[in-house]
Amino acid sequence: MTDKHPEEDVFREFLIAVMLHIEAIADRLGVHHVDVAALILLEMRGPLPVGVISEELGLPSASATRLIDRLEKAGYVRRVRGERDRRMVTVELIEDGMAEYHATRITSERHLGEIRGHYTPEQVPLMLGILTGVARAYRSATRELREHGVKEQGPPLGSARPAPK
Repeated sequence: MTDKHPEEDVFREFLIAVMLHIEAIADRLGVHHVDVAALILLEMRGPLPVGVISEELGLPSASATRLIDRLEKAGYVRRVRGERDRRMVTVELIEDGMAEYHATRITSERHLGEIRGHYTPEQVPLMLGILTGVARAYRSATRELREHGVKEQGPPLGSARPAPK
């Protein structure tokens, strides 16, 4: 197939690389790829209610419960009941169980650090802004796909829109 939209392929290549990396982490940890996403989410945001994890990962509540069961059994997280309302359950990381996960992060950070070295300190915020925008765009697209299914699409990224008739 002829490559008519190389800028679109850059994003596709990026997505494939990230998916393969998440799969490699999951394999090393002995968990599912969505479990790794939950670990990343908890690492970024701290302890979270089960419902928030379910919503953030786009999982039905039963699937989120099974995910937490797997991570708890593997020693990565624990459930903590609320002091005032025992029905409220928060999930938190168990630092003692995170050594293998942190080892995978060290590998990732080493490779990402090599990239950062190619840019000036002034360019780094621009790169982070682009990645933040890409993350927002993919979250919006994911939400749209889950809520409405596939809609009629516009032209591919980087292509000219057809002239109106």
